[in-house]
Amino acid sequence: METLSRREEEALFKATKARALKECDVVVKEFANCASGRYFSVIWACKDKLKAMQACVYQYTNPDNMDQLRAEYIRLRRDKGVTLDMGPKENNSPYA
Repeated sequence: METLSRREEEALFKATKARALKECDVVVKEFANCASGRYFSVIWACKDKLKAMQACVYQYTNPDNMDQLRAEYIRLRRDKGVTLDMGPKENNSPYA
C-alpha cells in the first residue's frame, strides 16, 4: 500500500481545509462577525455559530473524507504523475 509523505499529507490537509473554509464562507463570516469586538464573552455569545462553523468544516475534513482524498491523490500520483503544489523543498541537511 502506498502512503503519503509527511509533506504531502500536510499539503493535502492544507488544501482541504482551504476548500472547506471557502465552501463554508457564509458560516465562517457569521462566526467572525459575532466574535468581532469580543474577548471572553465570545465563548458564550457565539457558541452556536462556532458549532455551526466547526460542523461545516468537519464535513470536508473528517477522517473518512480525508481517507478518500488520500486514496484519490495516490491514484492520481501513480497513474498520471500528479503532485500537490508544495512549493520549494526545504533541505536543512548539512550533507546536501
